[in-house]
Amino acid sequence: MLFFRKRAEMPAPDQILPGRPAPLPTAERHFVNGRPLKGPYPDGTETVVFGLGCFWGAERKFWQLGDGVFVTAVGYAAGTTPNPTYEEVCSGLTGHNEVVLVAYDPAVIPFQTLLKTFWESHDPTQGMRQGNDVGTQYRSGIYLPDAARRAEAEASRDTYAAALKARGYGPITTEIRDGGPFYFAEEYHQQYLAKNPGGYCGLGGTGVSCPIGVGVAAE
Repeated sequence: MLFFRKRAEMPAPDQILPGRPAPLPTAERHFVNGRPLKGPYPDGTETVVFGLGCFWGAERKFWQLGDGVFVTAVGYAAGTTPNPTYEEVCSGLTGHNEVVLVAYDPAVIPFQTLLKTFWESHDPTQGMRQGNDVGTQYRSGIYLPDAARRAEAEASRDTYAAALKARGYGPITTEIRDGGPFYFAEEYHQQYLAKNPGGYCGLGGTGVSCPIGVGVAAE
């Protein structure tokens, strides 16, 4: 994941790669639970997209939540190039973030639980990087389907920002917005760490608890 040219700024409009009209081939089913990656999802299912660094390790954080998470998938969002490849995203010339789509049942696993997992699984103060992974595709982001969920995400950000500040961390740089289209990544990226248990995972949290949905104060 570290051998591509690293860009720490978003591309200018005249630098954006053109992409392609057709989606990239990807897996039909989730490697871990066998469910259809692109749906149809059961009635009552909601989706949210998270960016928190290298998407291999990020996806595992969410499928490991178990009950209530119907399926997870890795892909690209919050950029401009249509149907980008992994190599194009890593060039920094598509504007996309490496992200995880989580399809879940909020009646079984609350949205707050997903937010808590997101915040505690990475360092959201690092801008265009996570640890040694540097580039625009490693930025922290939450991409949401509606204003209500966006308000919840923003409230959780403010709560976690206070907890981080108390421990000496800088401001949160996470972008919270509509991410536009979600493009499924190539098949070999889907559930990569289930297929390759010894594979690379550069995620590392801050060690600061996120005090949402649990009724306790921050550490």
